[in-house]
Amino acid sequence: MSERVNPFASPEVAPQFAVKPKAAKPTEHVEHLAKEHNFPSRQATPAIPPVIAAIPSPENVPRGTVAPSGRRRRPYKTGRNQQLNFKATPATVDRFYAMADQRGVALCELLELALDALDKRATN
Repeated sequence: MSERVNPFASPEVAPQFAVKPKAAKPTEHVEHLAKEHNFPSRQATPAIPPVIAAIPSPENVPRGTVAPSGRRRRPYKTGRNQQLNFKATPATVDRFYAMADQRGVALCELLELALDALDKRATN
């Protein structure tokens, strides 16, 4: 096999593609001007360590503690893995949470109880 021809080996082309040396940046002058005019630096600040360790996992949160939304946390292990998402009025949402609290059940279990009651009512 033959070797590839270097297109930059030509004396006419090589000077056009030569690596040019980088010009020195006037950092001292720029830094002096920035300090003089109270210009903040854009240098990256040191990374702030994440505070994930301070956030408790749902398994470690005792029942009854308040979630960021203002409602108490409900860390139930139920095996349910499908999400059902719908919009409701604030009054309906408050009523739903209150009913779950009164019965001491998870939200999904309250929905199952309500669906069972509707089925039973429809068959009677």
